[in-house]
Amino acid sequence: FLSLVAEFCCGFFVILILGNFWFLAVLYLLWLYLDWETPCAGGRRSQWVRSWTVWKYFREYFPIHLIKTSELNPKHNYLLGFHPHGVLVAGAFGNFCTDPPFKNLFPGLTPYLHIMPIWFGCPFFREYIMSAGMVSASKESVSHVLNNEGGGHASVIVIGGAEESLNAHPGSLTLNILKRKGFIKMALKHGAHLVPVFSFGENELFKQVANPKGSWLRNVQEKLQKIMGFALPLFHARGVFQYSFGLIPYRQPIHTVVGSPIPVKQNLNPTTEEIDQLHALYLQKLKKLFEEHKSNYGIPAHKSLIFE
Repeated sequence: FLSLVAEFCCGFFVILILGNFWFLAVLYLLWLYLDWETPCAGGRRSQWVRSWTVWKYFREYFPIHLIKTSELNPKHNYLLGFHPHGVLVAGAFGNFCTDPPFKNLFPGLTPYLHIMPIWFGCPFFREYIMSAGMVSASKESVSHVLNNEGGGHASVIVIGGAEESLNAHPGSLTLNILKRKGFIKMALKHGAHLVPVFSFGENELFKQVANPKGSWLRNVQEKLQKIMGFALPLFHARGVFQYSFGLIPYRQPIHTVVGSPIPVKQNLNPTTEEIDQLHALYLQKLKKLFEEHKSNYGIPAHKSLIFE
């Protein structure tokens, strides 16, 4: 969905340049230059955009549910690790970039969904995603959010990143997380409490072309991901009037379960050992969250998360 909107915005910008409105394009480029750092400085959210009626229908289509398992004290800042990436990241967008799901369950907390910096270079599209509460996934941006004195901020990071979208097959429980420890270091440096979040149903929205590790397709996808910064999963789902083929996601319920916070004491210069210890604890809490709730959402008892 976001990719389609981005393409439309870029196309509109090209029309301005090629048409009789080139001066508007020049003015916008000037604005882009002056406003370049905003995605790393908390963005520019709009309550009006986040409350559009279309988001209500978007959440109801699947439907998307946000499940609260513990209180999050707004006097603290939090770093929420979102899993899995899936193809669409629908649970993250529906719950953290639209109102009122998160606001109703966690009053006093403001969520910021961190996404790849490349998206903020797209003309006009950057204004839209910032208005929804999205900010850059750069270290500078995460630090800005978690530095809020008095608490009340929640950084939401899709830990597996674009690479994990290549594992987004129905029934897949593989998470790219063993080597991803940057978010742990950020939590320690800012004393932000860690919160594991698992979105059941995220991988069921599309069917992806088989791409096992070592296959020629997977090798090409991984090389392109390293070059461009984002992955290109080959997927399909349903059409508007038929269910056999199309790009509209299947209507599969998504239950995004927010776990209990892991208290983190601020440590400006954490050692590798301290980072590894907290990372291991996070994995333990994430696995526990999954095991406690999997039976509620149709996951067989013998299936467990796979960390790689």
